[in-house]
Amino acid sequence: MDDVFAALSHPVRRTVLDLLRERDGRTLGELEQALKPHTTLTRFGVMKHLKVLEEAHLLLTRKVGREKHHYLNPVPIRLVADRWISRYAEPHVAAMTGLKLLLETNPMRSTAPKHVYELFIKATPQALWDVLTDDTKTPLYEHFNMTSRTEWRPGGARTYYMGDRQVIACTILDMDPPHRLVLSFHAQWAPDVAADQPSRVTWEIAPIGTDACKLTLTHNDFDGETATSKAVVHGWPEGLSRLKTLVETGEPFQLAAPAA
Repeated sequence: MDDVFAALSHPVRRTVLDLLRERDGRTLGELEQALKPHTTLTRFGVMKHLKVLEEAHLLLTRKVGREKHHYLNPVPIRLVADRWISRYAEPHVAAMTGLKLLLETNPMRSTAPKHVYELFIKATPQALWDVLTDDTKTPLYEHFNMTSRTEWRPGGARTYYMGDRQVIACTILDMDPPHRLVLSFHAQWAPDVAADQPSRVTWEIAPIGTDACKLTLTHNDFDGETATSKAVVHGWPEGLSRLKTLVETGEPFQLAAPAA
């Protein structure tokens, strides 16, 4: 966590995160322009601060055409919060942890990812894959302790439930065990999200040495600024931090589920 606190210690880097919170997916040029009222840094100076944030995993980058887009990664901040926030305070704090907002105000579908998360897990890709593909373990890490039922094959259905109520319908679009899983994602927990077109969730697992891996989750292909794109920012940071705890320790990080 030292690198996270070090990255957050500089006001320019905190301003960068605030800018990405306001509008994620900005290019270097866009960030440079947005920072001008706050600093006299040169383009090279901005790049140095972005590098510190990227090395602390608070910022992720993705190439879209010839441009590099920058995305806020709230998972490390969520892990810090999970360490010190009490279980009594957590329900109130959770409502304020939607650190990722929308990429742009353009209502048309974008080629840039909407939400990108990255974290490092002290476990092999196979160990992480085994948890992700075990329906009995889903409620041990998912937001609201959701359960799941899955047909583990390309084209198979994966359905999430709260109690007996179906809340998310997915289809497996691609599987490459233990490195890649791609799902369509159709939220159904409320009428507004149920009216949205399905989006796409991609889990990518890359080995690091012999006993660790990097997990990158990309949730994109939203049809503009949808109710789903606004809602999922609250669930992913919690679910990913709980997943990391479960895979690394074998112990679930339990949160009380709401009434179905």
